[in-house]
Amino acid sequence: MSTPPPSATRSLVVLPTYNEAENVLEIAAEVLRVGEGPAVAGSIEVLVVDDGSPDGTGALVRGAMEGEPRLHLIERAGKLGLGTAYLAGFAYGLEHGFDHILTMDCDFSHKPAYLPDLIGGMGTYDLMIGSRYVPGGGIANWPIHRRFLSSFANLYTRALLRLPTRDCTSGFRCYSREVLETIDTAAIKSSGYSFLEEMVFRVHRAGFTIGETPILFEDRIRGASKINRAEIVRAAFHVLGTALRPPVRAVRRPKS
Repeated sequence: MSTPPPSATRSLVVLPTYNEAENVLEIAAEVLRVGEGPAVAGSIEVLVVDDGSPDGTGALVRGAMEGEPRLHLIERAGKLGLGTAYLAGFAYGLEHGFDHILTMDCDFSHKPAYLPDLIGGMGTYDLMIGSRYVPGGGIANWPIHRRFLSSFANLYTRALLRLPTRDCTSGFRCYSREVLETIDTAAIKSSGYSFLEEMVFRVHRAGFTIGETPILFEDRIRGASKINRAEIVRAAFHVLGTALRPPVRAVRRPKS
């Protein structure tokens, strides 16, 4: 596969949102500022995928788009889930010719300042993950029980799915176009947070390379978290079901 020259590289950052009116315009503006800096080779645009937020998130983005051609919006009829929001973002990025498609949270838990590290790793890897669990990474402002749940979820996922990745549940990622063109995303069974674990599993099984760069994950300051205990339980059972299904066939050609 030939890699486009850095000056021609186009990256799309996908922000799934539900009731993020307090954060969405600020984080989108910061992502675009990072894209203007010398640390990023190429350009960055932002796509907000909003699930019919009753707090007016979509309307705010629509208004901002009038003066910012690098800001885009998909408005969906209701709360359809994180996984399907990612899929909508992937489809948009592929259709519009982006080389890299990134995902991140809209609540500043994922800092836009780490975007150059994710994009910069794409010369070596097919998927880059912003990781809390590699040297230099970490978590700030989380209570002990949330740290334990996150650590256990990653150990559980790595063991059952036999993954080399340290942070299987991080949503701060950069996918190459080839990955998303190769992986059968329509076959992914989860629409919630376990989508992240299944995507890593499928990327690894298809023979793609996965890199991790350290990030400091910080709990949101504004707004409410969307994850709950039921979602955690569903994710655990989904990982178990993924491990018990027949192996995903590797379809990716080795790099020449």
